[in-house]
Amino acid sequence: MGIFWDLLQQDELEKQQKQADSMEDRVARLEAELEKTRTLLKKTLVALESHLKQDIDGDGVTG
Repeated sequence: MGIFWDLLQQDELEKQQKQADSMEDRVARLEAELEKTRTLLKKTLVALESHLKQDIDGDGVTG
């Protein structure tokens, strides 16, 4: 019976490791997507400030 319990525990550990790996991959993709979104937002803000000639984000600089 002990060997079957060990096999079940090993299987469960492998499942949890796959879920953790999957979670790490998803977090990495989300972080990359967030960085792209921030870059796009910054470019959009610069273009909008340049177009309107106003300081929208309050940093004291337009564009």
